[in-house]
Amino acid sequence: MLQERCELLRSLHVPGAPLILPNAWDAASARAVVSAGFPAVATTSGGVAASLGFEDHENAPAFEMFAAATRIAAAVDTPVTVDSEAGYGLSPDDLVESLLRIGAAGCNLEDTDHSSGRLADVEGQAERLAAIRQAARDRKYGLVINARIDVFLTDRARPQGELLEQASVRARAYHSAGVDCVYPIFLHDEDAIAAFMREAQGPVNILAVPQAPPVVRLAELGVARISYGSGIHHRMMDELARILADIG
Repeated sequence: MLQERCELLRSLHVPGAPLILPNAWDAASARAVVSAGFPAVATTSGGVAASLGFEDHENAPAFEMFAAATRIAAAVDTPVTVDSEAGYGLSPDDLVESLLRIGAAGCNLEDTDHSSGRLADVEGQAERLAAIRQAARDRKYGLVINARIDVFLTDRARPQGELLEQASVRARAYHSAGVDCVYPIFLHDEDAIAAFMREAQGPVNILAVPQAPPVVRLAELGVARISYGSGIHHRMMDELARILADIG
């Protein structure tokens, strides 16, 4: 069953006909995503952490994040891909074993080193991703790996075109390491997206932020996956604040 869900999730990454992932943060929101007709569920670390009472960026204990992901995966009958942040300091074997126990069809792994607040070394990150892929193969586990590239997140003040070469080097290295998709989070400039698509050498995930082109245009550019990150959770919390203000 899990292997079939891994294969289904991987097959949904089609350049030009992207997989749309409105990210969930608990079992109820995951069920809402499935009820709306989406073929897979992605978790958001920001939303999950907030629902547990923690800040994002690995401030929540790993066991609590994985427990929340387990409840989400058990609540739906579609593939679930888990936002694993940077892996919580776990070894490749331990991380893969944790994801396998959850029943995760896929995972996100970001290249920020949260202990230093800086980007991980590209060669070291590629080696880690390759080790995670091998650990999954050793278990005959078809884990779908979405490798986040944080170049545009860590240097958001610079024009995105100036960061393309650095991001593209990471994309090629991560694809060579065996990941299924790369995720240059906060890349939103249309010309920069088009240039990145030419250089990435594999499927690309774009975050649906307000500055980004609409879904139809992202599909035309060849994007294979579009996710919403913590954006929907933020909108829900804003709506909750309005409801509470009306009650008050």
